Amino acid sequence: MLPAPLILIGEDSADLREAYVDWFAFKGFRVESAADGYETLSKAMELDPHAIVMDVSLPGLDGLEVARRLRGDERTRFIPLIAITGHGGEDMVALTESAGFDCYLLKPCLPDRLLAEVRRLVEARKG
Repeated sequence: MLPAPLILIGEDSADLREAYVDWFAFKGFRVESAADGYETLSKAMELDPHAIVMDVSLPGLDGLEVARRLRGDERTRFIPLIAITGHGGEDMVALTESAGFDCYLLKPCLPDRLLAEVRRLVEARKG
C-alpha cells in the first residue's frame, strides 16, 4: 500500500497552521508545516511533498519568492503550489500566477474547497 500524500503547509499564523495540519491529517494526508518562507523552502527541498499550501505573506521570504525559487529548481519545479491569502484582487491573482502558483484561494477559504484543490492537483501530478 502506498503512503498517503504528503502536504506541506507554509503559514505564519500558528492557529491557521494548526487548523490546516489537523484538517489534512483528519482527511488522511501526511502533513508537515513551516512558519516562514525560509523554512517552507527548506522543507520543500528536503521532503519533496505532493503539494504545498502556502500563504503569500510569509515572513523572511514571502510566498511569491518561495514559489519562484521552487519553480526554478529541477528538484521542486513540478510540486503543485496553492496560494492561500487574504489579499484579493486581479493584481494578486496575476502575481501568484507569474510566481508559479497552480491555484489561488482567498482567505477565509472553506476547508472543503482547499481539500478539493489539493486533491485535484495531487491527482494531476500523478497522471
